[in-house]
Amino acid sequence: MAAIFKREFKSYFQSVIGWLFIAVTLCLYGLYFVVYNLSYGYAYISYSLSAITFIFLITVPVLTMRVFAEERNKKTDQLILTSPVSLGKIVFAKFLAMVAVFSIAIAVIALSPLLLKALGSAPLKESYVAILGFWLYGVTCIAIGTFVSSLTESQVISAVITFGLLFLGYMMGGITNLISTSGNILTKILGCYDLTAHLDKFCSGVLDLTGVVYYVSVTILFLFLTAQSIQKRRWSMSRKKIGLGVFSTGMVVFGIAVAVVLNLAVGTLPSTLTQVDVTNEKLYTITKDTKDYLADLKEDVTIYVLSAKSSLESQDTTLSAMLEKYKDASSHISVVYKDPKVYPQFYTNYTDTAPSANSLIVEGANRSKVVDYSDLYETSVDYSTYSQQTTGYDGEGQLTSAIAYVENENMPVVYEITGHGETELSGSFSEALEKANIDVSQLTLLKEDSIPDDAEAVIINGPTSDFSADDAKKVSDYLAAGGKAFITATYTDKELPNFESILAEYQIQLEKGMVVEQDKNSYYQNPFYLLPAIASSEWTSSVSGSYIFAPYCRGIVHPATEEDADISYTDLLTSSATSFAKTDVANMASYDKEDGDVDGPFVIGLEAEKKVDDDNTTKLFVFASTTMFSDDADQMVSGSNAKLFSSCVSSFAGDEDGSSIVIPVKEYDTAKVTVSSMTVILAAVGFVVVLPLVLLGTGIGIWAVRRKK
Repeated sequence: MAAIFKREFKSYFQSVIGWLFIAVTLCLYGLYFVVYNLSYGYAYISYSLSAITFIFLITVPVLTMRVFAEERNKKTDQLILTSPVSLGKIVFAKFLAMVAVFSIAIAVIALSPLLLKALGSAPLKESYVAILGFWLYGVTCIAIGTFVSSLTESQVISAVITFGLLFLGYMMGGITNLISTSGNILTKILGCYDLTAHLDKFCSGVLDLTGVVYYVSVTILFLFLTAQSIQKRRWSMSRKKIGLGVFSTGMVVFGIAVAVVLNLAVGTLPSTLTQVDVTNEKLYTITKDTKDYLADLKEDVTIYVLSAKSSLESQDTTLSAMLEKYKDASSHISVVYKDPKVYPQFYTNYTDTAPSANSLIVEGANRSKVVDYSDLYETSVDYSTYSQQTTGYDGEGQLTSAIAYVENENMPVVYEITGHGETELSGSFSEALEKANIDVSQLTLLKEDSIPDDAEAVIINGPTSDFSADDAKKVSDYLAAGGKAFITATYTDKELPNFESILAEYQIQLEKGMVVEQDKNSYYQNPFYLLPAIASSEWTSSVSGSYIFAPYCRGIVHPATEEDADISYTDLLTSSATSFAKTDVANMASYDKEDGDVDGPFVIGLEAEKKVDDDNTTKLFVFASTTMFSDDADQMVSGSNAKLFSSCVSSFAGDEDGSSIVIPVKEYDTAKVTVSSMTVILAAVGFVVVLPLVLLGTGIGIWAVRRKK
């Protein structure tokens, strides 16, 4: 077997075929690598590999057309038919030689992630999983070409038929979708020959066991069919021609059956056992919080997907993989695909407005909720190019929130105090409350005798006029009984003694001036535009490593937390040691410190807790800027302000029923590389022109020399 392998492998480099195969593969890959990875700066090799999968339609027929057809044409196949070496070893040795030629090209491609890593940030695990999938797909194509070559003595016919079979496997996903978008028995049968479906998962950052089993089993099946094809011809030369014909057919059916059963068996395994998420963002892995919540589900929940299943899988592998994880996590979760072309009015059972394609409708025992597809992704605008780009994936957060919403009848209520010039929460901050399944109601204290009993918390967002003494007492009485509040302060030249008295009961004081930063690393453009230091805490973990934008802050001062103190304080945001509060902003001459200004540092955001009794604890979140909880400020730091807000307010709702479970957005760590234009040009010349020409020239030279001999 080793001798056959060496002879075959050597033959590919004694002719032009091996050199041509490697040269064409590297030339096309180099072209996309230069454009996508170097010029555009994308550090994901999968972009280039996905773009060149069609190359196997051209290169594999050329590589495999002669492996058996040439020997049959020259009648040297008689040596195979009478060889003492087992037929399986002969077939495998020839196949292995072609795989070795292909693997040389893959080895060169495998160096490219290291090059990107040297130039910037590159996700190596995702890159090499994509390369593995590309290699498995290529090996499978070679096995198909090997089988076709054993059927004919014409290399041209072998190449044409191989191209046809590979093209059919390449297009099978689109073909089945044309036959039926909802799927039927025919599409399931045809789908078994969809050669690229599993490759998509590898290129998306999933090490997929079902994909490995599929490609390996199909490869073995076609090698088995190759051996059967040759075996049948061997016995056709003898008296046992008829008997072997029956035997060969039975073996072929048996081989196909084994491959089908094996793939079906692996396909029934839960995705938690068959898929490994290698993405940096863990896009395809649901968090422990979601798993724990789903494990406790008591009632059935149906997730309707407004898409054809086959269409969804080809358009959004992230969403389809996530839905599989939810199904595996609970027997109470079922996923049903509703193609809008087949069921155009299905959504009217749940909403009056037509959701976008691929949206989700979650239906439980108590109610339903529509999750629009656009809400699954977090986007931001790049103002340098005025283009919108995806910055995060919130599929798990939105879906888990929707399941909690439909499973629970009573949602926690938070009252937003109005009547004192407060700023109404809107945009991403209202969405954060909705995601936490918190009902928000506005409350005018003048019209109420007290804070309603069903209040989980109150929000006081930057009053610009003072509370009445009666209003302040209502809030104080509520907090004294173990209430919770989210309070922001805004800079104003008005005196607000009643409002500040609410905070004073917890020994929290607001400085009268506006905080000025002198540390250039602690502000953005303007010394009033603070970028406060983020302390490590439960509430700031979601924004760790990010920035919080806090413009126009009043300084917060509180006593140090003593071991036996009634009130405990946790600083969340702080200004630098060189900051100070400018007390007369209206008449300030400069940003420099003047007489009467108050030295910092100051607390910009804090949590305060006071135990009332064994069952109740007063909790306050106090922030020194109202503007920081506006959409404009939030966009400056790509949503970090909203994440901090969400983390704080979601703690208000009771977790006994799990209705307030909040899963943060999974940030896209979009790895980028920055390469100079000259480097791109040199790489293009080297990868796309020089290297392929050198390889091709070497092959032609060797072929010419051998021909003269």
